[in-house]
Parts: sequence; structure tokens; C-alpha cells
Amino acid sequence: MELINPLVQSYAEKYTSGEDALLQEIAAFTCNNHPKAHMLSGHIQGKFLEMVSHMTRPKRILEIGTFTGYSALCLAKGLEEGGVLHTLELREEDANTAKAYFDRSFFKDQIILHIGDALELIGEIDELWDLVFIDADKENYINYFNLVLPKLKPKGFILADNVLFHGQVLEEPVKGKNAKAIQAFNDYVAGRDDVERLLLPLRDGLYLIRKLH
Repeated sequence: MELINPLVQSYAEKYTSGEDALLQEIAAFTCNNHPKAHMLSGHIQGKFLEMVSHMTRPKRILEIGTFTGYSALCLAKGLEEGGVLHTLELREEDANTAKAYFDRSFFKDQIILHIGDALELIGEIDELWDLVFIDADKENYINYFNLVLPKLKPKGFILADNVLFHGQVLEEPVKGKNAKAIQAFNDYVAGRDDVERLLLPLRDGLYLIRKLH
């Protein structure tokens, strides 16, 4: 299902501040070389992540799902001075690609990359988070949410990607394990009274969730 009119996408990109040279390089490399290039956040969503980070000025960011490093570099741009971003990636090849780009960036000393299972790594990092970005395996979104929420500061934010899952959550009935997992996550978040939420039809759907207390 085509969620965004290509003409609208092009128009939005025209009037959105451009990517820096390193982000352009990551995007080009990923699109030309990675079999799952569609997972890249891309220009519009990347700029949105950057803007949210600038608005919240986080000291500690957690990203679950590094991929090739594009979104981490966008989020890092809003870090408060001395702030740190921890990013978790299961696939060693993608982690190595991302690390090579991080090392060339202005934020090389502020981004800490962890390779392994996020369900295990989250509990091993002794931090309180200001901002969390969930963009990993869809079947564990609820698990990731429940692991990070207690470690999220009051009024802190969680961003969850792909919450429209290619439009498959709009189907009746919802089919496929990933779409069903995302639908379950969306329902789970909507049923909570300890968060405020906004589901944005941006790219493949982005859930903006604020911890109330």
C-alpha cells in the first residue's frame, strides 16, 4: 500500500532543509548496497528526528536498531553538550558499517555502539533516558517499551518507527506476524494511562510517546 503520495513526498523534501554530506553518503550507500534499504529513515524522517532531538536537548538517548547509522547521526545532532547516544544493533555487518560512519562524524565521541540482542543489552546499560527511538524487530516492540519505560525520565519521549507497517495495520483482518505485532503494540500503548501519545502518518508511521510521570 502506498502511504504517501510521491508528489507530496517530493514537495516536502523540496521545502525541508537538506542532509549534510555524511548523511547523503550513508543514504546513497545503503540504497545502492543494502538488500533492506527501505529500512533507512531517510531525509524527511531523519530531519524530524533531528528536530525532536533539538527541541528536547537530551543528555542520554537510546536507539534500538542502528541499521547503517543514519538515524543515530540525526538524533545525535540535538544532544546537550556532554550528552551521549547509545545505539544497539543485532547484525554485526550493519553495526560495522554504522561504526565507520560514526568515526568520521562530529559525534564520534558521543555515540556508543553496542552489538548484540537488545533485550539483553538494555538492562546492562546503567542510564536514565531522555529520548528513546525504537526501530528494531517488530515482534519485540512491546518488550522494548516495557524495558525502557522504567528507565525513561518523567516527561521523556519514546519514538517508535513503522507503526503503520506498510499500511498493513489498516487491513481487516490484520495479517502477517510483523503487522500483527505492530497492531498489538499500538493497542497496548493506546491502552495505557501513564503516557501521552501522538501517532504521526510520517513515512511508515511514527509513534511519539511522552511519559507523564
